[in-house]
Amino acid sequence: MNKSEAEIIGDNHISSNIETPLVSNAFDNSDEHKIEVIQYHFGKIMEELGLDLTDDSLSGSPYRVAKMYVNELFYGLNPKNKPKISVFENKYGYNKMLVEQNIAVDSCCEHHFLPITGFAHVAYVPKDKVIGLSKLNRIVDFYAHRPQVQERLSVQILKELQEKLETEDVIVMISAKHLCVSSRGIKDKSSLTTTIEYGGCFKNEHTRQDFFKIVDSAQS
Repeated sequence: MNKSEAEIIGDNHISSNIETPLVSNAFDNSDEHKIEVIQYHFGKIMEELGLDLTDDSLSGSPYRVAKMYVNELFYGLNPKNKPKISVFENKYGYNKMLVEQNIAVDSCCEHHFLPITGFAHVAYVPKDKVIGLSKLNRIVDFYAHRPQVQERLSVQILKELQEKLETEDVIVMISAKHLCVSSRGIKDKSSLTTTIEYGGCFKNEHTRQDFFKIVDSAQS
């Protein structure tokens, strides 16, 4: 595959992986080692761009970028950072839709390494288990903080919740702005991308419409 073909495939969001593509030894090196290596290579990128790394404003940039990549922007790559998710017995017997709206999505496009920002709306219908509300936000945040494709992010959140709650009755909707669209290429500043993944009772159109009405009411 040549460079042009690879770029086209990436832009078309073609992927066969639900899991984030990782090499088998992805976590053999420590975070400190990764920061050191990224710092070196990002410094070389800056030099190749013609930037003067002896300037006071730029001298610390390679380290800052490296630390940001490992500890902040892409912390969701490492399984050790996965939030501890506790579920509880559904003692109230609550069996209606529970919706958590406007969960901030702060991610990064894996094709151009530019930000993806927006909101996720998540709902589930409890059976035997319920989950703390803040844990929904933590799951979204964890999977968002890695190089991503929005379609995959939606599936990863859905699968995680279905597994933890032991129910298929989950729906995930994400609406986000992609800087790879707004700041390069077509440079469309106003467009949003929306993805929806669901299972169980949400395969029923009326149930989905109830979810959409709740989400729409929060936007108005």
